[in-house]
Amino acid sequence: MAIVKPFRGLRPPRDIAKDLACLPYDVMNSEEAAEMAKGKECSLLHITRSEIDLPSETDSHSDTVYEKSAENFKKWQERGWLVQDKKPKYYIYAQTMSGRTQYGIVGCAAVSDYLNGIIKKHELTRPDKEQDRMVHVRVNDANIEPVFFAYPAVKEIDDIVKKIVATVKPEYDFTSEDGFGHHFWVIDNEETNLKLEKLFDTKVPFTYVADGHHRTAAAALVGKEKKDANPGHKGDEEYNFFLAVHFPDNQLQIIDYNRTIKDLNGLTPEDLLAKLEKSFVIESKGPKIYKPSALHNFSMYLGGEWYSLTAKEGTYDDNDPIGVLDVTILTNQILSPILDIQDLRRSKRIDFVGGIRGLGELKKRVDSGDMKVAFALYPVSMNQLITIADSGNIMPPKTTWFEPKLRSGLVIHLLS
Repeated sequence: MAIVKPFRGLRPPRDIAKDLACLPYDVMNSEEAAEMAKGKECSLLHITRSEIDLPSETDSHSDTVYEKSAENFKKWQERGWLVQDKKPKYYIYAQTMSGRTQYGIVGCAAVSDYLNGIIKKHELTRPDKEQDRMVHVRVNDANIEPVFFAYPAVKEIDDIVKKIVATVKPEYDFTSEDGFGHHFWVIDNEETNLKLEKLFDTKVPFTYVADGHHRTAAAALVGKEKKDANPGHKGDEEYNFFLAVHFPDNQLQIIDYNRTIKDLNGLTPEDLLAKLEKSFVIESKGPKIYKPSALHNFSMYLGGEWYSLTAKEGTYDDNDPIGVLDVTILTNQILSPILDIQDLRRSKRIDFVGGIRGLGELKKRVDSGDMKVAFALYPVSMNQLITIADSGNIMPPKTTWFEPKLRSGLVIHLLS
């Protein structure tokens, strides 16, 4: 069963929480981070993207940047911008987007659960990105940013959350610049904390990495390092655990993750349409944006016109959890054989666009001439994600996009 543990969170005072909290480090570049932190002296970006406090030519992976992160993290605590709770506890972090709210339990996941497969993954990680976050965890001796987990919904946990939300004033409650609501409760009742810990231990067999595979791997590997280096290791040290927000699976919604292509591999638009007829039923939709209506239905923008592409039977395998995915169909029927894009992770001819930007972003990129064709996909379901993770399979690159992103800085986990 899954271990989800209460902890002594390091948190900002209520009056600066909105300015301190920030988006995850990996959804922006250095220039964007500097702009986001402008006018916010206490922004956590000074810790998660500390190159913004150094000369612009500084390599963001240099020792100087990591040292600046640790220096700022220490300053934030000395200034009282981050204060540690006196007792271990859980927290509730809720997010609201488009009138819909999802409620997560903030607690520490176990390094051992990651290593033994209780925490399940659905994406591959890159060693260079793991190493970057491992250094960040080491120099700060903390999990500065949470990872985003899902778990099979448990009614008793839902009931506890509902009661607290209905009767307790949130510690933090604000709307971020992107229009998303962020609501955060501290669970101070000791009996409630004990009950939550027992419910995870007895009712939740597995948890699933939804977003943040590299941060999860880095946190777990640093924890293992500390264990291996400690001859007096007991198992209850804080480094055995890392920061995660756990959402019930039935509250989560994955949004589309779309593709734009720089060239047509020497084909004319007419050639491409002719080749697509072998595997797809094609309908022209004209200049008005067309959004995929169901699994195996794709939207294509080409030459100022939108098309509906519906995969023909025989182009996918309903019995294969990977083969049935629309990202697999797109790759196997279009990207690889027709457009000659063989490696999605390394090809410079393809770009990926999160659905939060809307299909208008695909049109914009093609109309600008930067891209020649765009494909929009119907979103993967949570059930598909869990099925793939349970089967030990790995999704193709850039399959899932979760929104809203967790705000970093509302609570931090110290490893010592």
